[in-house]
Amino acid sequence: MAQTSRLGWTLSLKSGSTRVHLRALCVTPPGPSQTHWSLDFEAALVAEDSPNSETAAVCIQDDDLNDAQRALCQTDLLKALNSNPTKNENRTTILRLLFPAVSGTPIRSDFLHYRLAGCPLIHSIHSFLQPLRPIVSVPIVTPSTSPTPQTILSLLSSSLGGIIAQAPSSSTSNGPQTLSNNLTSHLTHRLSSIPWTLTTTTTTPRRARIFWIQGRANIQASQQFYAAAHALGITLVVCDEPGHWMESDDPALNPWARYREAFVPLRIDADAGLAQRIVDAVRAYPAEVDGVVCISDVRLEAVARACEVLGLPSEAAGAYRVAGDKGLTRRLEADSEGESFVLEDADGLEAVLRERRGGLRYPLIVKPCTGWNSDCVVKVRDEGELRAAVGRASGRHANSAARNTRVVLEPYVDGPEVDVNFVVLDGEVLFCDVTDDFPCPGDLVSAEGKTFAANFMETLMDVPTALPEDEQRIMKESLRKSIARCGFKSGVFHCEARVRGSRAVYKPREDNGILDLHEVTDKGQASCYLHEINARPPGYVNCVAAMLAYGVDYYAIRLLLALGEEGKERIRALAQPFAGGKPQYTLGIAVLPPTREGIMGSEDAVGEFLDANPDLAKHVVFHQTVKQRGERVQGPDSSELWCVGYVIVASRTGRKECLELAQIARERFDYKLMDEA
Repeated sequence: MAQTSRLGWTLSLKSGSTRVHLRALCVTPPGPSQTHWSLDFEAALVAEDSPNSETAAVCIQDDDLNDAQRALCQTDLLKALNSNPTKNENRTTILRLLFPAVSGTPIRSDFLHYRLAGCPLIHSIHSFLQPLRPIVSVPIVTPSTSPTPQTILSLLSSSLGGIIAQAPSSSTSNGPQTLSNNLTSHLTHRLSSIPWTLTTTTTTPRRARIFWIQGRANIQASQQFYAAAHALGITLVVCDEPGHWMESDDPALNPWARYREAFVPLRIDADAGLAQRIVDAVRAYPAEVDGVVCISDVRLEAVARACEVLGLPSEAAGAYRVAGDKGLTRRLEADSEGESFVLEDADGLEAVLRERRGGLRYPLIVKPCTGWNSDCVVKVRDEGELRAAVGRASGRHANSAARNTRVVLEPYVDGPEVDVNFVVLDGEVLFCDVTDDFPCPGDLVSAEGKTFAANFMETLMDVPTALPEDEQRIMKESLRKSIARCGFKSGVFHCEARVRGSRAVYKPREDNGILDLHEVTDKGQASCYLHEINARPPGYVNCVAAMLAYGVDYYAIRLLLALGEEGKERIRALAQPFAGGKPQYTLGIAVLPPTREGIMGSEDAVGEFLDANPDLAKHVVFHQTVKQRGERVQGPDSSELWCVGYVIVASRTGRKECLELAQIARERFDYKLMDEA
């Protein structure tokens, strides 16, 4: 990428007795498909008694900067310069300022943070953007530009934001210039594929208001959603049961209240009256509402029906009804004839047994028609286990608000299981990622195994998949058609399926003995066997993984879908992954299961575990604690499938290291119960 000649500027930033010198390195003009240019400075601390402490051409005082500029140019820059490198190792530090090359409106105000998350070399990032505030192009500075305090402050005020990057001096043979070039390469990979400035619309996107039905369990399970709404300039109104953690307006009681405009107490039981309660709440609200969003499977149909009554954008309620019922979804599949059955209740099993007269082929999978987290899904090997499993599955939701006693019986397919996530807009797949869902206890149980342990609780999910490329294409195309058969035109979808007849099987790796997916040659033609379609983003930890791996935020896209036509331009932009479509590293989502039953005694079980294991923690890019202090932890044999938490481990060297890190996490993890010392 071409660069202008050196500017010859030297700046001095002074705060109290501390002085930082900034030597201009280069200006990097916009590359192909880029709409920003950058200005780099090499940063160094200068002692007050240094003979060069007053030689700077331009001196900027701390009081000259606003809060955001001060946080970047003083607080974070000083932290980077004062960081404690290894003994006898010097670090090169540069400050990069980014400027718009075209005028327009950023698709979201935090695009630098979320697209650069996990980027090597970067110490800190500060965005100067505000949601929905237009930006004006800034001419590229040249050597003839006069470096005065006014010039520098004007540049800072027109900047998109800044990045502080660091690298050991020993790793950069050409010093600061090499670090600058490497940073440019990373930013090109992460920013060039996404049109982050809206320039085709005739008007600035307006601030919309969205009702969010069910505010989730805590901020740890929803912060990405709230942050996306803020950055998109969307005003949220949270609707949930009285006493919800988002209800209080008092910052001392609810420090997250700033993320929403208001809290509306609402009974959100997924019964027949939910749609009307949502309609009434929206109509009673004192300001215009532009959309309603929910990511809870059992409430999706009711939310869609409410939108239909209110005239708000939504996919058809009937489509959500089909996707939310595993029995209805199964009946739409071409391979369902004669292979699977849907029972209205447990009594219906007798008719199937009489019809088949012992001709059922085991093992079979039994699962409720509604459900989540593989709850009450079991593999059975004979008629006795089948009767017991059908009874449990039929009774699982018999007394819930959304009463359902129907049960699906289907063949057990032993091929690799995958999670496939889609962003679909007007029938077009804008983005799709495939994740390996490693074998569950139900996959590994032997013929002599005990049925109660043969559940389908997830163990490990690996990004990206190791399936052969042709089988990935088969899965994507088959599941795209399944989504369309349900009646959807647009949405974010989380699909779970298996590859029947795959050339890949799970077996121990030769290099470390850890179970992994390997391609073999003795299998037949691959096909897709659908388990379920969830017409919403994947679980929270998987949404975090997708944003870290690919730079795609499913929650932001789901919010924009609720705005109908006016959200489509930003959806198309935000659905673009990093250049080339490859993840920035291999991720392993390790599920941390319960090992014993009781009341959780750890304040933050996963956080405390990582504090005690710093060698592992440095490879963990995200963690979530599911079971909070005082909550009941179900034992490993419970029919309720709840994990204690998750960690996402990352490897830049590949799948081998990622699997080793995930195994270490699962083997070492432990927690304290209330009655334990």
